[in-house]
Amino acid sequence: MATIVLALAAAGLYGLSDFAGGLVSRRASVWGVAVVTQITAAVALGALAILQPSESTRADLAWGALAGIGTGVGTACLYRGLSTGRMGVVAPLSAVGAALLPVVVGIATGERPQPVTLVGIACAFPAIWLVSTSRDTAVADPAPARLNSDVANGLLAGLGFGLMFSALGQVPESAGLAPLAMAELSSIAAVVVLAMTLRQSWLPANRAAWNGVVVGALAAAATVCFLFASQSGLLAVASVLASLYPAVTVLLAAFVLHERIHRGQGIGLGLTLVAVVLVAAN
Repeated sequence: MATIVLALAAAGLYGLSDFAGGLVSRRASVWGVAVVTQITAAVALGALAILQPSESTRADLAWGALAGIGTGVGTACLYRGLSTGRMGVVAPLSAVGAALLPVVVGIATGERPQPVTLVGIACAFPAIWLVSTSRDTAVADPAPARLNSDVANGLLAGLGFGLMFSALGQVPESAGLAPLAMAELSSIAAVVVLAMTLRQSWLPANRAAWNGVVVGALAAAATVCFLFASQSGLLAVASVLASLYPAVTVLLAAFVLHERIHRGQGIGLGLTLVAVVLVAAN
């Protein structure tokens, strides 16, 4: 039960973080916002790691560094896709990718979820897709290049977040929070390198970018919840439940921004509830 509660807490915090990050990215450079969020998370988790005694090994820190590369790439590509492309393409691909890769890794490393849990996991994937998909995704895009860019951003974001979940799932409880601090440090480097590769400015020159401090704090809390969830139970379960974060973002957009929840999203929200109940029934 601890795994379920912590993973759902991670989903809630990730969803709130993405919602806030999306608002900030409308007024500032995507890369500047990403850098500020990762720096904030690094400072917060670094302070917590110092306060908490741990027995981190080089392997634990290496897993953290790998998770950070995934975090940096995933965050940058998600913000980039949501700020310039269609959410209905970018978000579903990122969320499904984030859930699928850790499930494969978990099963490959010997995890064997119960049948009812597998049914819940199976329900989660269409739930994530439906909740994340906007009404206009069925409309033909007159610009194939734009659609290809959205798909690329979504796939890279999903691969990044899936790598983060998978790597953190290999960190033992004895390692404490030091691997998370390492993850955030390497995520900063990943964002900067990716921005320079794409010839984009990563410096947070716009004052609005510093609102990313709040986003970073939320993301740090979410990552801590996910780490504890993966340590207390199956990686496949923790990653799938944490990947339900788009449901939180959609609900926040409905209540705060008064965006309408269309039929497909309503069905997705219903499937989300079914998935959680089935996983919790194990």
